Amino acid sequence: MKILVINAGSSSCKYQLLEMDTRSVLCSGLAERIGQEGGRLTHKIAPDTDKEEKLVREAFFPTHVEAMELVIALLTDADKGVIKDKSEIYAIGHRVLHGGEAVSDPVLVNERVKQIVEECAVLGPLHNPANLMGIEVAEKLFPGVPNVAVFDTEFGMGMPKEAFMYALPYELYEELRIRRYGFHGTSHKYIANATAEFLGKPLSELRSITMHLGNGSSMSCVKNGKCFDTSMGLTPLEGLVMGTRCGTIDPAIVPFVMEKKGLSPSEADTLMNKKSGLLGLCGYTDMRDVHAQVDKGNERAELALKLLVRSIKKTLGSYFFLLEGNVDALVFTAGIGENDDIVRAMVCEGLEAFGIKLNKEENSTRKPGARIITTPDSKIPVIIIPTNEELQIALATVEVLKK
Repeated sequence: MKILVINAGSSSCKYQLLEMDTRSVLCSGLAERIGQEGGRLTHKIAPDTDKEEKLVREAFFPTHVEAMELVIALLTDADKGVIKDKSEIYAIGHRVLHGGEAVSDPVLVNERVKQIVEECAVLGPLHNPANLMGIEVAEKLFPGVPNVAVFDTEFGMGMPKEAFMYALPYELYEELRIRRYGFHGTSHKYIANATAEFLGKPLSELRSITMHLGNGSSMSCVKNGKCFDTSMGLTPLEGLVMGTRCGTIDPAIVPFVMEKKGLSPSEADTLMNKKSGLLGLCGYTDMRDVHAQVDKGNERAELALKLLVRSIKKTLGSYFFLLEGNVDALVFTAGIGENDDIVRAMVCEGLEAFGIKLNKEENSTRKPGARIITTPDSKIPVIIIPTNEELQIALATVEVLKK
């Protein structure tokens, strides 16, 4: 059974074609600069294997339709294709940011679901319109093939009410559904399942803390296999210090800066989402650049690194207490979590009092797959587990169709 996974952005489109019988990736790719000059499609056959082959096509894509038409041509190419005909694709799974409270579980797309995605664009103005566009393009190019929407907010919707509510007038929740939703849910759900499997423990008994650290970062507190708390809120802005997002700040800063700098609400939103975080502190968003600047004595880069780690440790501590100290594992995942041994070491520094002992050699060594980076006598294991959001979306798609 072949499942195509699509993650459509406003000017880009990521995709993977998976063979679900073996859970292998047949191909993956990224179309960039859609609607702009200098469009490019990078297509990988058998990615992340010793047989990987990369094809690059440069072209102008007026819309997502033209980009996906080229994807189909590459999928079915006589020499390089991985399928003979697009009819081999059983279903298409779509990453969708926000379904509000109306829909969060993976669902077969129909007109009502598309309407909900459109209505929730006010909560996800950058993502929801693009996600909806990806669905409509798939409907046009793959007529008759079922489309399944998998929502980024799904995992966080399992939180208890005292975790997702804000201490604002209750009417704001009733009228505008202002609450904590949580994001990176597909990743957090995948990691919860993978952690339980790695530990040989039933998911229903898992108590863990996941650190999804990348350009966008979030953490989840998992109790009995479900999300008990999460760091992101109404939008992906709340929580940890991120590449360009400020994370949690005193909310009074927003009107203060708007008044002093003469900013509109849209400009203030851009300031916090796209000009803050590591970028705002030191001018860099890639942690490799931040570390290089720290080595050169750049004090602002060092400050940015310390703020990032501090935000992680503060959240880690709060989740540790929410779980009453009964924690099966701490898990690092995503770009920084999987690859940055310096950040991991800084996060784990000082945790010996809780019986967490980092194996420095194991932490600094790069290896594929899931692995423990603490010593054998550590009371709580710290684990690196590579995330796989596309596989989680494909699995969810199959489950929806089975129902």
